[in-house]
Amino acid sequence: MFRDQSADAPRARFVVNPAAIIVVCAIGLTILGLTILFSASVSFKQGPYYYLQKQLIGVALAAVVCFVTSRLNLDYLRRYAWWIAGAFLVLLALVLVPHVGVWRGGARRWLGYGPMLLQVSEFAKLGLVFCLAHYLALNQTRIGEFKRGFLFPLLIIGAFALLVQREPDFGTAALMIAVGLVLLFLTGAKWRYILPTVAGVVAMFGLAVALNPNRLRRITAFLDVEGNKQGGTYQLYQALAAFAAGGVDGAGLGQGRQQLNFLPEAHTDMIFAVVGEELGLWFTLGVVAVFTIMFIAGLIHLRRAPNLFQFLLVTGCLLLICLQAIINLGVVTGLFPTKGMSLPFISAGLSNLLLMGLLLGILLNTQRTWSRAGLGGRMRSMREVLA
Repeated sequence: MFRDQSADAPRARFVVNPAAIIVVCAIGLTILGLTILFSASVSFKQGPYYYLQKQLIGVALAAVVCFVTSRLNLDYLRRYAWWIAGAFLVLLALVLVPHVGVWRGGARRWLGYGPMLLQVSEFAKLGLVFCLAHYLALNQTRIGEFKRGFLFPLLIIGAFALLVQREPDFGTAALMIAVGLVLLFLTGAKWRYILPTVAGVVAMFGLAVALNPNRLRRITAFLDVEGNKQGGTYQLYQALAAFAAGGVDGAGLGQGRQQLNFLPEAHTDMIFAVVGEELGLWFTLGVVAVFTIMFIAGLIHLRRAPNLFQFLLVTGCLLLICLQAIINLGVVTGLFPTKGMSLPFISAGLSNLLLMGLLLGILLNTQRTWSRAGLGGRMRSMREVLA
């Protein structure tokens, strides 16, 4: 299944390390987030350094998590894949229990106490990827079957997504389903199973929106941003106003005005609009370019995967970063309806920072182990991984 390519090893030493490119891009985005966060997080009650200090602590913890994860033995950890999946499902269920899960902003998504709150669904995304990668690699010869190759992994995806949707968190549930179906597709699941599933998921999400007046108003308001700028699209309208105020060159660091009680969630979900207002068009395009580079570098890195499990695990990590970025950028720029989702490495938030640390740690882990194991671990194409 995997061809020895030791003859290619000496030449590979002169090629830029794709995992290192991803890490450098992540560090650059984190520095940008810290730079812009101060001006986006002014709080008269808690002081202007409140969110910045929390973010610095989060970055430090994420760096520790990244280092520890990069040293783990993934093949050994794989032995406990079902225990890991079960633990996350239990935690997701606990979040829904009154007086156990923390209720904020109309949703019950956190476990913890006081300022130390963790959003379980953030880490459950990685738990789903790990479990699904293990299952698909274990059953790769039966992936063409409906029961073992499609129905069972779909039930795994559905169990995670359903619990997250009940919080409610439709955005994260949709992200889980999207990542899970992509992994199924890459493993070789048949189109005649995937396409009806996608249609069914879209129909269920549409029905859930139609039956909920608040979500329905959000969608109808999105269709007329200008006409609903004082209501359902207030946040989006203020974000677009921030981009317009920044123009090409930006207003300058600390000179933005939209985040001063005009733009809700300016330090988290809408921080990209603050980047646009203060640093201008070129910096916003630069952020998009950096995420694009990360994705391309990840694809190059995947060519060296020694087995299907690690190929799917790294693919899932890459999708969790890039798809989340696409959703956030699409929401802030008005391409998608408003949905709260952090911009990786830039938005404030401990849970998402720790998740990014875990994902980067896995990428570094695989870079180290793939280079060591094999000088023959590199593959010419994705087709060879799935052969």
